[in-house]
Amino acid sequence: MYDPKSLRAEEFIHHDEILESLEWAARHKNDKALIDSILEKARQCRGLDHRDASVLLACELPEENEKIFALAEQIKEDFYGNRIVLFAPLYLSNYCINGCTYCPYHGQNKRIPRKKLTQEEVRREVIALQDMGHKRLAIEAGEDPVNNPIEYILECINTIYSIKHKNGAIRRVNVNIAATTVENYKKLHDAGIGTYILFQETYHKENYETLHPTGPKHDYAYHTEAMDRAMEGGIDDVGLGVLFGLEQYRYEFCGLLMHAEHLEAVHGVGPHTISVPRICPADDIDPSTFSNAINDDIFAKLVACIRIAVPYTGMIVSTRESQRSRERVLHLGISQISGGSRTTVGGYQEAVRPQDTAQFDVSDQRSLDEVVRWLMELGYIPSFCTACYRAGRTGDRFMALCKNGEIQNCCHPNALMTLKEYLVDYASPETRAAGLSLIERETGCIPRKLIRERVCEYLQEIEQGARDFRF
Repeated sequence: MYDPKSLRAEEFIHHDEILESLEWAARHKNDKALIDSILEKARQCRGLDHRDASVLLACELPEENEKIFALAEQIKEDFYGNRIVLFAPLYLSNYCINGCTYCPYHGQNKRIPRKKLTQEEVRREVIALQDMGHKRLAIEAGEDPVNNPIEYILECINTIYSIKHKNGAIRRVNVNIAATTVENYKKLHDAGIGTYILFQETYHKENYETLHPTGPKHDYAYHTEAMDRAMEGGIDDVGLGVLFGLEQYRYEFCGLLMHAEHLEAVHGVGPHTISVPRICPADDIDPSTFSNAINDDIFAKLVACIRIAVPYTGMIVSTRESQRSRERVLHLGISQISGGSRTTVGGYQEAVRPQDTAQFDVSDQRSLDEVVRWLMELGYIPSFCTACYRAGRTGDRFMALCKNGEIQNCCHPNALMTLKEYLVDYASPETRAAGLSLIERETGCIPRKLIRERVCEYLQEIEQGARDFRF
């Protein structure tokens, strides 16, 4: 029986409930009156359940789809304004004992060189990332209890936080590692991580087990229930995601929202972020062999419907996507993107972009400076802010501020101040000129006089060498 409050994976991600929801959506995909009523409900910005949201995703009426996209844009503007947070992945090790058929790290792949960073190599990678201007990382590692035990991950986190190079500092380390125990999640929490990220890959249990034929990841329930263990271990912020293309996208969309509903029902707070990767080329992986791969139009509709269904949740798109694809979905709901990314182990130290240990091919290969300037040209504020995590505004505390709109009084000023740090320390002359003009314009838009005056003072102090101001 479907039960969002259950702690059993097959009850809060209930196969029959998903099929019934998709059947309901298919029957009502052209029901204009129902769709309008769902959109009216969504305008209250309290989110939608998986059934209502599935109707919007299935909708085929052009005029109704225009309303869906317009509402997604409005919700994105209301909650996130024109800010886009930047981060980079840091691959620590590609040793892995799983047999995932869609990932080149799978244990049977003998063509890919295996590499694990030493702490000195971690240090050099972090300095290279700091010299780009990054303040927020997402660390990645394959699942291998011998080569990548939790002690190794914790040591890497400690190393990352310890490095202060010139004006550089990594202020937030998010962690994307395999499902683990409550005890290990407590250790990650105590190490000061930001968000714990774990992609479900697919919510279809039978397909999941086929795609993960060997290794500990084969256990669907243990993997799907990981977020509950993470929250039990004290981690407030968790990030969901599926790899679109492994299963029918409407099934994944429904399962993803059911997972979000489950977290809200059990823990009182939904996912901090949702990522939307698509299957893409990599060593030993040909996306054309996956019959459920989705095109750009479907991808944009998915982003819009997720934004409407979970208005308070951050949405992430990586450099898997091309510049053109990322530009299309920024205004529909995306709030975080990676920039200057390298998906190889040790890749940031290399002058020439290496490929031999990459997890996937990077479509958007521009430098961070180019991405920052591109965002500003599109009218966005590139943000390197990590203030909420460091001020204790996580979990339900963050969501409470987000839901009442108060978070805007922090995020907008913090985005401008962290952008100013980037411009002073790392930007090219062209990017710096564009950024200073944007900051001057955006500072005048801060509604509260006291905050506006303080931001102006802090911006001047940043110019003179001070760092790390935040609201």
